[in-house]
Amino acid sequence: MVARVAEVAEVSFGVESPNGPRTVTVSYRRTGTGEPLLLLHGIGHHRQAWDPVVGILAAERDVIAVDLPGFGASPALPDGLAYDLGSVVPALRGLCDALGVGRPHVAGNSLGGLLALEMAREDLARSVTALSPAGFWSGAERHYAFTTLRAMRGVARAMPLPMVERLARSAVGRTALTSTIYARPGHRSPEAVVAETLALRGAAGFDETLAAGRWVRFRDDVPQVPVTVAWGSRDRLLLRRQGIRAKHTIPGARLVRLPGCGHVPMHDDPALVARVILDTSR
Repeated sequence: MVARVAEVAEVSFGVESPNGPRTVTVSYRRTGTGEPLLLLHGIGHHRQAWDPVVGILAAERDVIAVDLPGFGASPALPDGLAYDLGSVVPALRGLCDALGVGRPHVAGNSLGGLLALEMAREDLARSVTALSPAGFWSGAERHYAFTTLRAMRGVARAMPLPMVERLARSAVGRTALTSTIYARPGHRSPEAVVAETLALRGAAGFDETLAAGRWVRFRDDVPQVPVTVAWGSRDRLLLRRQGIRAKHTIPGARLVRLPGCGHVPMHDDPALVARVILDTSR
C-alpha cells in the first residue's frame, strides 16, 4: 500500500438541523497508510495537538487530524446547529462519509475523547482510545474544570500577541501559559505555545461548547467496540480518579495509566500515547 502524502485541506458536507439542512466545513490534515484513524482534540485546542504522535501513527494508519467545528482552522457551525453532542457527532459522521472512511478508529483527548466515545455509542467507530475524556466528572470536578478553562481563555484573550511571544521564548513563560494541560510545559516549542494560545483565544465554538457541556455525563456502555481509556498521572484539569468512573461505566474498557503525563499527554510522552492508540486499533 502506498503511503499517503500529507495534505492539509478542508471539506464541506451537509448536516440536518431542526431548521433544515446546513453546510458544515471542517479543516483537517491527512497522512499515512493503513486503516483510517480519526484524531479529535480538546476544547480550545486545534489539530496540531496531535503533531507529536502523527508521524508514529502514520506508519500504520491513514491518520486524519481534525479541527473540530469552531476550533482551529475550521469555521464556526452554521446557524441552526448547536455545539452539543446532538449536532457535533452527526457532523463527524458527515465528515467520515465525505472523506470516504466509513467507521474509522477514533482517538480523542478531553472533549475529543467524549466525542470518540459518543461515536462508538452511535456505532460510528471501529475502536476508541479516549485520553482523559470529558463526561466522567462529579459536579464539583466539572465546576473546577470549567472554571479553569474559562480562566485560561480569559488570559489568552487578554494578552496582546507580543506578550504571548515574549513569554513563549522562555521555559518559565511556557510553563505559565500551558502548565495546566502539560506535565512538561517547558519542553514545548515557543512556536507551538504561541499557536495554541492563539487557537484558544480565537476559538469561535468555545463558549457554546462549554455551556453545552454543563449537563453532560457519559453513562452508557459501548460493548460493541474495543475501548481504551487512558489518563495522565499528572492531569491537573480532569483528575485521574475520573478514569475509575469511566471503567465502571464501560466495564470492558482497558484502563491505562500514563505516568508523568498531563491532560494533553501527546506532548508529554508521544511514544507511549502512540503505542496505546495503535494497540487499541489493532
